[in-house]
Amino acid sequence: MNMNRRVFSRNALLASAGLTLMPTVVAESLAPAMERSLKKGIMWGSIGFGNTIMDKFLAAKAAGFDGVEVMSHLDRNEVIAARNATGLSIPSVCGAMHWKYLLSDPDPKVREEGVAALRLSMEDAAAYGADTVLLVPGRVSDIVSYDDCWTRSVDEIKKVLPLAIELKVKIAIENVWNNFLLSPMEAASYVDQFRSPFVGFYFDCGNILAFGWPEQWIKILNKRIAKIHIKEYSRKIADTQGKSAGFKVKLLEGDVSWQKVMQAVDGIGYNGYTTIEMPGGDTPEGLKDLCDRLVKIQSA
Repeated sequence: MNMNRRVFSRNALLASAGLTLMPTVVAESLAPAMERSLKKGIMWGSIGFGNTIMDKFLAAKAAGFDGVEVMSHLDRNEVIAARNATGLSIPSVCGAMHWKYLLSDPDPKVREEGVAALRLSMEDAAAYGADTVLLVPGRVSDIVSYDDCWTRSVDEIKKVLPLAIELKVKIAIENVWNNFLLSPMEAASYVDQFRSPFVGFYFDCGNILAFGWPEQWIKILNKRIAKIHIKEYSRKIADTQGKSAGFKVKLLEGDVSWQKVMQAVDGIGYNGYTTIEMPGGDTPEGLKDLCDRLVKIQSA
């Protein structure tokens, strides 16, 4: 069933009004600055060397990270063995199939595959002791309208909410370049409509730089934020070499104002994992450099 424009606009307006009134969002109610005990995470794809799951966990441990965000659909026994051997945590699982089987796809069979993949991702997370699964909910395109992306993805996520509650694993929607959820207030409205603590937001600091400012998003999304990705972006490089080239910059050398980001993080009382999703970890030295830069960001 498609959401028509009138209903969509009404919901957006109601959400905006609700955001104005919600005590967790207005600036006056932001929590005071707190002593940070942020955890240092590294995303699976950022560990660019090692032939086995154990190799990658050992590399992350040696570099100084506290945990690894693994991909779904890995060998579960190997992941658990590596976690136990290194003592690293697994705070979250990134869905390996959400781009292939988009929950917004016009084909219901593709959406069905997406739901099955999300279920498996959640079961992986529960097996590893992770409390969050990263989900790209859909993508707007010339064949998928904005309102269809919204309605289809919501309908499919609702199908797995009972499992999320049972497993105590949160489904966290990430902001990516998918032409969807392009403002923080809209993103908040998307999360709020589920009326469940088991749907939240996985906020990516670098992805936002192409069309916004991360500190503003953090303030508005507030307690909806389940996890945070640390990523850098250069508007200058993007302007001269193309939008995607903006990611070709090291942490602390782009346009993310990390001091403002950390102040916003303090303001919402977030004290969990900040997980790097960046290139540069192709050698032990490169991985260590990523961790050292993350330490500086957390102290900004």
